[in-house]
Amino acid sequence: MPHASINGIQLYYEVAGPGDGTPILFSNSLASNLTMWDLQVEPLEMEGFKVIRYDSRGHGQSDAPAGDYSIEMLADDAAGLLDHLGIATAHYCGLSKGGMVGRMLGVRHPGRVKTLTLADTAAFMPAKDVWAQRIETVRHGGMEAVVDGTVDRWFTAPGQQRIPDEVEKVRGMILSTPVDGFIGCGKAIMAMDMRPSNPSIDKPTLVICGEQDTGTTPEQAKEIADAIPGATLELIPNAAHLANIEQPVAFTNALLNLVMDNR
Repeated sequence: MPHASINGIQLYYEVAGPGDGTPILFSNSLASNLTMWDLQVEPLEMEGFKVIRYDSRGHGQSDAPAGDYSIEMLADDAAGLLDHLGIATAHYCGLSKGGMVGRMLGVRHPGRVKTLTLADTAAFMPAKDVWAQRIETVRHGGMEAVVDGTVDRWFTAPGQQRIPDEVEKVRGMILSTPVDGFIGCGKAIMAMDMRPSNPSIDKPTLVICGEQDTGTTPEQAKEIADAIPGATLELIPNAAHLANIEQPVAFTNALLNLVMDNR
C-alpha cells in the first residue's frame, strides 16, 4: 500500500485514473478516511481525471501522532503529498476539515492549486465549548461515545433510511478513527479562524453545502463564498453534512462543472 513520508509522518494515499490525467486531490473530513470519496472516483475517472485521495494526518492508514495539530500543518501535509507525487498543481476538493485544509492550502501554497471545491465547511467554529466537550468525550470514552450523534449530524433521517449501507460504512470510519487523530484535528478546528485570510484566495472556488447541514451550516457556507472573490455557492437539497455521499450525483456534477471549466 502506498505511503509517503511527509513532514515527519507516514501519509497513506491512493491514485486512480489515467496517469496523464489532470489531477484532483481529495481531503477527508474529521473522523473519516479517503473512502468517503468512493462515489466520486468513477465519474471523475470517466472524464479523464487523475483522482488522488489520502488519509489526513490522524486518520485511516496514516500516522496519528499524539499532540495538537493545526490547519497550517494539515495544509503543509497536502502540499507535501503533491511534492511526493511530482505534481505541480492540482484541483482540490475537501469536505468539512478537508475544506478548511483547502482554504489554507490556497493561502499558504497558492501556486499548487488550480481550483478549490470547499464542501460543508466553515471559516470559524464559534462553539468552542461544544468542541472542547466533544474532545473530552472522545478522550475518555473513545469514538464509540460520539458515533451515534455524529451519524445523526452527518445524514438526514430520510438519508439514513435510503442509503443504509453507506451510512454503516461511515459509522465504521468513525469508529476506526484513532483517538489521538481525532483530538489533534479537533484542536486544529477549534483554533482555526480563516475569516481574515479568505479574501486573499484568488483561485476559482466552489462552495458546496447540504441544505440540512447543521454542523457547518448553509449560512457559514455563504460567509465563505461571499468572502472569496468570484466564489460561487451551491446548496444541495436533501443532504446534511456528508453531501457527497447523501446526494453523490448532484455533488459530483457541481464539482465537474468547476474542474471541466478550468481544466
